[in-house]
Amino acid sequence: MSTPLWQPGYATSGLVCHRLGDALNLLHEHGYRAAVITPDAAHLDSRRDDYATEVRRCAAQLANFEMACIVETGSRFLLDPRRKHSPTLLDDDAAARIAFLRECLQLAHALGAPCVSLWSGTLPTSLPSAVAWQRMRERLLPLLDEAAALGIVLGFEPEPGMFVETVADWHTLRALCGAHPALRLALDCGHVIANNEGVPHDILLRESQHLAWVAIEDMRHGVHEHLPFGEGDVDLPALLRALDASAFAGVVAVELPRHAHMGAAMVQQCRKVLGALGAPFRQGS
Repeated sequence: MSTPLWQPGYATSGLVCHRLGDALNLLHEHGYRAAVITPDAAHLDSRRDDYATEVRRCAAQLANFEMACIVETGSRFLLDPRRKHSPTLLDDDAAARIAFLRECLQLAHALGAPCVSLWSGTLPTSLPSAVAWQRMRERLLPLLDEAAALGIVLGFEPEPGMFVETVADWHTLRALCGAHPALRLALDCGHVIANNEGVPHDILLRESQHLAWVAIEDMRHGVHEHLPFGEGDVDLPALLRALDASAFAGVVAVELPRHAHMGAAMVQQCRKVLGALGAPFRQGS
């Protein structure tokens, strides 16, 4: 049997109680081959005086561990300490979000990350849907061009409750952006379950040519709550078989942002569960 090509990883949104260096050490110790890093108040905050030093330290650590990286932009209160995820690309004044995304493109370039992951945000109450699609296109296209110039892709993640909510919505956005080659799909398999879009492993196989990276966790039908494996409705063995069959060679990362208080235990537990199913963790761990 051939070794799967995908790279098992873990998202630092579930390790915000750890210093970033300690989080990467922990992942390396347990054989993870990738990290999905979210710049946040705890990790790689550009407003800190030591930001440049932290970026260099992180890049060196990733290189030393031969660990792949994705830069993910879902920090909750980094841009606005009072409003979660604000501003978004859909707000009247999206300048801070656009500046942050450009900053993350430069961060990805510095870390050797091939992808910056993002989402739409929720639809403002007074904003017509047609105007929202127009804003998404107008604000995303320059970012896509900038990403392409850096050799990076934007992984756009459909998220329950947001304007671009489903994989079908992602295809609408892709068409509006003229199938820009730098626009890829960031597929969260739990979101597929929460949205009742279908079976995650079938959707993964169908969309394999568009994938930027894949998030995995457990989740229940109709409920957007990231859960440890075994606590929801995701068929994990079928999902891993689909990953192997897809020949996807990118990052597949556990995303448990609500379990940071027990992050070390979750890193170990998820490694055990995925490893038992044949996930290609680094040998010797």
